[in-house]
Amino acid sequence: FTSKKELVQMIRHYIHYYNTRRVQRNLGVLTPMEKHELYLAA
Repeated sequence: FTSKKELVQMIRHYIHYYNTRRVQRNLGVLTPMEKHELYLAA
């Protein structure tokens, strides 16, 4: 990374990807956000 700002942007991008796009087997092939929404709806 060439700057702290660039590093922070990449970290934020990865956190967003991890929580909203990356499916996880241990969550029943759902994203963390999908699992959270199902929990809240129950």
